Amino acid sequence: MPNTKSAIRRVRRVRKQTTVNKIRKSKYKSTIKQMNEYIKARKLKEAKSFLPKFHSQLMKIAKTGTINKKTASRKISKTTKKIYNLEKK
Repeated sequence: MPNTKSAIRRVRRVRKQTTVNKIRKSKYKSTIKQMNEYIKARKLKEAKSFLPKFHSQLMKIAKTGTINKKTASRKISKTTKKIYNLEKK
């Protein structure tokens, strides 16, 4: 239990930050899941049209620090590579 006034405020702030981070993490996971579904179903057209939104969404979340920027870049790179490998087949 927080004893000081500032500690009480800090607990309140952390609680708000935690909920925001959970929302962001959920958006991140659902975006990746959606892209993976397109790739698994070999829906090339949908995957290509979703790619800019996918990139944007991941970088927005990385910008806030919820996930690491390098992690987001790695995910974007790997999925882009998967899409273009599907195109070749």
